[in-house]
Amino acid sequence: MSQPAKKIRRAFTLIEILVVVVILAILAAIVVPNVISRIKDAKISAAIADIKAFDNAIDQYKLDMGTVPPSLDALITPPSPRGKWNGPYLKNIDHIPLDPWGHPYIYKVPGSDGREYDLYSAGPDGQPGTSDDIQDWNLKGQ
Repeated sequence: MSQPAKKIRRAFTLIEILVVVVILAILAAIVVPNVISRIKDAKISAAIADIKAFDNAIDQYKLDMGTVPPSLDALITPPSPRGKWNGPYLKNIDHIPLDPWGHPYIYKVPGSDGREYDLYSAGPDGQPGTSDDIQDWNLKGQ
């Protein structure tokens, strides 16, 4: 009588598993920073687009009312008395959105350095007056 053949069960060795883990770690080290950088760039682009939309709406408000709005909310909600307000100047929204980092856009009337107004996002750190601020006066002409 012949002996039944033993089934040999082959498993991954510890070395093979470690090699796969190291390869995955190297790939993650390359991919993750690129993804994070793309997300940061997308948020900056969104803030720039919002600020340009606000600037255009402020220009329209000024054409109608003869002055810049006292607040960004005036671009959506008519003042009292209504006067020549012909808004809303920002379409399809019922409130002023937050910047991409979850902070309110900063709007000051009058602006600094002789500007009629200042409009900016405090940027990723949420602190006004730091180097990562996204300011409308730096976007003019772009």
